[in-house]
Amino acid sequence: MEFSAAGRLEVRITTADVGKRVSVRRLSEAGVSGEKFTDTVGVLTSWTDGVLLITRKSGESVHVAESTLVAGKVVPAAPARRRGPAASYEELARVAARSWRPVESERLGAWELRAAGGFTRRANSVLPLGDPGLPLDEALTAVRRWYGERGLPAYVQTATGAAGTQESLCVELERRGWVREVTAEVWTGPLAPVADLAEGTGVVLSREADETWLARYQRKGVSEVALRVLESGPSVWFATVPGAEGAVDADGAGDVAAIGRCVVDGRWASFAAVEVDPAQRRRGLATAVMAALARRALDEGASAAWLQVETDNAGARALYAGMGFAAHHAYHHYREPAAAGADR
Repeated sequence: MEFSAAGRLEVRITTADVGKRVSVRRLSEAGVSGEKFTDTVGVLTSWTDGVLLITRKSGESVHVAESTLVAGKVVPAAPARRRGPAASYEELARVAARSWRPVESERLGAWELRAAGGFTRRANSVLPLGDPGLPLDEALTAVRRWYGERGLPAYVQTATGAAGTQESLCVELERRGWVREVTAEVWTGPLAPVADLAEGTGVVLSREADETWLARYQRKGVSEVALRVLESGPSVWFATVPGAEGAVDADGAGDVAAIGRCVVDGRWASFAAVEVDPAQRRRGLATAVMAALARRALDEGASAAWLQVETDNAGARALYAGMGFAAHHAYHHYREPAAAGADR
């Protein structure tokens, strides 16, 4: 918090600071003896009619009455990273988009409209990196029309929590009734330590998602369109750990103990679809899969890694934190008003 020369708290933000990252302290029980304070840090996305709207890193919007402010200041756009590779949001967003390509896409100004027959939200959503070249309402009308022509609900993928992310767009979408369905996080970390975690013996690498790999993949009955998405990317590798000969687990996946997917793109390696037979968890198979893929990515010149993790997946978050990964930003999928849901 900011203090004056006399040691008093001061509000040092104004409406001119909309769009900046701020830290504010407000009264949470105004007028009560022993007043309590609440601190909020995030992007100041609006300040109208005496109410501040602050968007936290998680994407949560917090309304703060101007009359309750006791202190406030502008803080750096993003905290200094103590570990892991430095990267901007835009760089990671573009790398992530190349690792999971749609079947068709179209430009709307600097926005990319993506579709893949409804297979995952990532391949069937707008990536809004920049200006669509139209007023927002007109752009969203064009987006809904484009997806409607394909029999798909319209989704917009946004991000919060890092320099250059889209807190303001999130607020505008919510004002127009768009519904946030999914929130996850992008984590980054150095690649070499992942490669050193395990020998990776017994892990089979392939350029294709064959029937063995697909038997373990969580989305059963993968279509030709889904295969095109899975095998898209600059340099794609699939890892498989065979299970016991002739064994069939409760999922009907046969003798497949674990799988994983990695896409190498310049200095970046992305990890996804790391899945383990429930009966064989806590044996280090996920680590072995990632280590084997990491070594292959190192051979191709990568040095940094990223992955996506659900906010409520405690097991995965603990695993990745132990590997040296840390959260970079949160991302969200907003569904058009009154549209049916879709598979992520």
